[in-house]
Amino acid sequence: MKKRYFYVAALCVFFMISCHYNDQAQSRGDSRLSFAPGNDALQMPAGFQVVIIAKNIGAARHIAVRENGDIYIALNARHDGGSIAAIHINPKTGKADQIKYFGALGRGTGMGIHDGYLYYGSDTAIVRYKLKPGSLLPDLHAELIASLPVQHEHEARSIAFDNEGHVFVNIGAPSNDCQVQDRVKGSPGQDPCPLLPLHAGIWRFSADRMNQSQQNGGFRYVTGIRNCVALAWNPVAHKLYAVMHGRDQLHQFYPQYYTEEQGAELPAEEFLMFKEGANYGWPFVYYDEFQKKLMINPEYGGNGKKAAPAGKYQNPIMAFPGHWAPDGLLFYTGKQFPQKYRNGAFIAFHGSWNRSPLPQKGYNVVFVPFRGDLPSGKSEIFAGNFSGKKVLQSPGDARYRPCGLAQGPDGSVYVTDDSNGTVFRIVYTGK
Repeated sequence: MKKRYFYVAALCVFFMISCHYNDQAQSRGDSRLSFAPGNDALQMPAGFQVVIIAKNIGAARHIAVRENGDIYIALNARHDGGSIAAIHINPKTGKADQIKYFGALGRGTGMGIHDGYLYYGSDTAIVRYKLKPGSLLPDLHAELIASLPVQHEHEARSIAFDNEGHVFVNIGAPSNDCQVQDRVKGSPGQDPCPLLPLHAGIWRFSADRMNQSQQNGGFRYVTGIRNCVALAWNPVAHKLYAVMHGRDQLHQFYPQYYTEEQGAELPAEEFLMFKEGANYGWPFVYYDEFQKKLMINPEYGGNGKKAAPAGKYQNPIMAFPGHWAPDGLLFYTGKQFPQKYRNGAFIAFHGSWNRSPLPQKGYNVVFVPFRGDLPSGKSEIFAGNFSGKKVLQSPGDARYRPCGLAQGPDGSVYVTDDSNGTVFRIVYTGK
């Protein structure tokens, strides 16, 4: 009898040690993964390593990771007959061992998993596919959640889910600044702007109701945003956030008010905390990160010095340099990364095209610490050198352009690149 108790006790000790080892391996990341030599020249804090999951999968936009580790990526152009890439990961190496394509809605950006469904935001619709247990591919019958307007500028539909059964959708402004003639020097701004009723806002839909539209089932949650590809629900603060693309061509259109350098640096890319029914000012104002004010756009009587009326529009909670092009936003709730990253925000900056004569900037993933519903410190570059160049004059010369962000079930962070179709997984190992 004593010998039996000894074996049982020994087995229990072994089980507890194994569980502790597995917990430590998960919290620190699996050191057996096939990490890229030299982290593929990406610059990250000490203790972080990167796995290149796949390359050349297509123009990879936003990404969602299933509980079993399967990956789904929206593509900005059809690739191998599909608009969505589904990737199965080899658990030993962390690399893709199976890639399949599906979806026939053309190009898209939004990607998310909610209540057993995969949601996809094409340029003109939000659809969902039922995920199947044990299968990489979902049920290929697409259910139409919402039809969206056709437009040829700022048409990317990013999506986010709250915890009350809603899906939020970015419907950007098909214009730079609502001029009578878009992007024409000397053309005045329109007031009222005729685009605002159905564009330049975030719309809220029911996540499980079919065949909705903006007029049928849709609700305009906020207005006055130019384009918010980087959109995310903060599950700790229970609020919706976005990072907005600022307007273009201040110097080109108004050289009497803005130097070339000011045209490159202005306006800021605005980090916004959304309040239902609030107005964030487009097309009438922009945010100047140097004067730390909302300023009147020159199409509406501004001159680079005229501030917006106090309290009329919502201010950003943080500002980033002009034309970095924010395309991905993630609030980190995992336990793998060190404590400083818990509940903070990661932002993927796709990189600029219009900072000339200054070098192009962005092409990085930035971290912002949070306490409660607001930033608690300065932003910092978390993963840099995606462009692969110290000085970049043209976005076409960039090695990678980060776009989508997602958190994996083990707390890893995934990053997509929509120029060459590369998928990265960033892991903290402490080494």
